[in-house]
Amino acid sequence: MAPEQRNGSKTMLRSARLVDVDAGRLVTPGSVLIEGERIAAVGVAGAPRDAEVVDLGDVTLLPGLMDMELNLLMGGPAGPMAAVQDDPAVKTLRGVVNARTTLLAGFTTVRNLGLFVQTGGILLDVALMKAIDAGWIDGPRVVPAGHAITPTGGHLDPTMFQGLAPNIMPLTVEEGICDGVEQVRRAVRYQIKYGAQVIKVCASGGVMSLTGSPGAQHFSDDELRAIVDEAHRRGIKVAAHAHGDQGIRAAVEAGIDCIEHGSLMSQETMELMIRRGTFLVATSYLAEGLDVSRVHPLLRAKAEEVFPQAKANLRRAIKAGMRIACGTDAPAIPHGQNAKELWALVDRGMAPIDAIRAATVVSAELVGVADRGRILPGLLADLIAVPGNPLQDIEVTQDVRFVMKGGRIYKSPV
Repeated sequence: MAPEQRNGSKTMLRSARLVDVDAGRLVTPGSVLIEGERIAAVGVAGAPRDAEVVDLGDVTLLPGLMDMELNLLMGGPAGPMAAVQDDPAVKTLRGVVNARTTLLAGFTTVRNLGLFVQTGGILLDVALMKAIDAGWIDGPRVVPAGHAITPTGGHLDPTMFQGLAPNIMPLTVEEGICDGVEQVRRAVRYQIKYGAQVIKVCASGGVMSLTGSPGAQHFSDDELRAIVDEAHRRGIKVAAHAHGDQGIRAAVEAGIDCIEHGSLMSQETMELMIRRGTFLVATSYLAEGLDVSRVHPLLRAKAEEVFPQAKANLRRAIKAGMRIACGTDAPAIPHGQNAKELWALVDRGMAPIDAIRAATVVSAELVGVADRGRILPGLLADLIAVPGNPLQDIEVTQDVRFVMKGGRIYKSPV
């Protein structure tokens, strides 16, 4: 259905129950009064005379979920990944479709972690964010990274995905390919200048690229420190793709805020991350959801080696109390299936309430916002509804019946 909102309007949502994320319990019944784009009251018995009442029935209200690792400009229509032939306009139109799919799946905030394509220097995810914020298209709140920062031949150097010959798909420093301290500083400054709100860096090899061992550190220690210095001086956080222990440890010691994947980290590095307060976005459902049947045999072999270790490491990280946020690496798994990452977190040992926290309050902390992630007065009215009890069955988060973002209804069973 088309989004609905009236300026200054009041809406009373009624449901069978809602999740108190902080207390880790259900509140029955679940009633929420929304004024404009924010929550005005929770648990009120009667609706104001000027409020529109929306009775959602036998569902559970949750805060809007958050995905801390995806790429809306890839995948979606016509296949799991964007074709290299796509020009920037086509990639942006993919993003329009994928943004709506993601929102209707119940994810109201996302980090778009890094373009790695030719765009002529245009930050497509920043443009997508602006269009969503202006109300031109439907989508989640986007925290854009612009172009991923990666060394020549590193993971997210696009030529490494197909082993292309020289001079095919060359990228500029502004588009993220950079070597040496001077170039990485320039690349980071360019992303920030044109609207990036987080910096994505490739600190190690990858599983789905021909970069050699996924555990090898790619940027030097000096380059990593320069990236962090440039970003942090501007109040911008840094997220690092890192599978291998050496790359993870170097990233953490350089002051990077968040590790994406963390597949092969040692116990010592895990303890360092906990001491430093470094976040982990494990993207663990990739172990089940990424189809590697048709990829290059070298990539398939890496996946078969890395994914079991990644699952075991996540179990240890959960037991150790690491700060873990929810992220999927979509479209490595299809857009719209983002909630399967919550299932993966529970499968690896999280309690369902902690998986919900990973996709709400922990993710909000990671992106540095306090205006969402809970159902509390004064916060943004980013709300979803699912059947049943997600504190007992996390898989119900894959069946989203209602979506509201900023007081606008985008999906409703009524």
